[in-house]
Amino acid sequence: MAKKKNAEDGTVSENTEAVESAETVSKEEYDKLKSEFDAQKDQFLRMAAEYDNFRKRTEKEKLAAFDNAAATIIEAFLPVADNFTLALSSCGDVDGEFRKGLEMIQKQLENAFKQLNVEEFGERGEQFDPQLHNAISRTDDEELEEDYIVSVYQKGYRIGDKIIRHAMVQVAN
Repeated sequence: MAKKKNAEDGTVSENTEAVESAETVSKEEYDKLKSEFDAQKDQFLRMAAEYDNFRKRTEKEKLAAFDNAAATIIEAFLPVADNFTLALSSCGDVDGEFRKGLEMIQKQLENAFKQLNVEEFGERGEQFDPQLHNAISRTDDEELEEDYIVSVYQKGYRIGDKIIRHAMVQVAN
C-alpha cells in the first residue's frame, strides 16, 4: 500500500486496495456491480414495504378483535338497556324517586356505551338505510317523505363500522 503525506495538516493517509482497484474497474464490471446494487436496493425497498403493510394489517386486526369482543359483550347488555327504556316510557305517573332511579341507571348504561365507543342509531325522521335499519312495516305519514323512519321499535347500535344490532323501524310510504 502506498502512503501519502498531506501537505496541509501533515497527516498520513493510506490508499486502500479497494480505492486503487475502483479506479481501474472496467465499464462492464461497473455495470454489473450497479445492476447488483440496484437489485439489492429494490429487494430492500420491497421488504420494507412488506413490513409496513404487515404492521398496518396487524394493527387493523388488533382493533377489529377488540371491536368484535366488545360487540359480543354489549350485545348481551342490549336487552337490559331496552328494558330500562321501556320501563321509563311506561311509568308515566309513577313516584318521582322511582323514576329518577331508573333514569340514573339508564344514564349509567349510556355512559358505559359512550366509553366503549358504541353509537346508537335509529331515530324518527332519519332516512331509511337498509345497511343500518330493519324495516318491519310501512305506513302513511303526512309529516315525513318516503323512506324516512316513522317510528322505532328497537334502537340500533354499532361500534365504528361494525353493526352490533340493526334498528327495527317503521318506514313512511
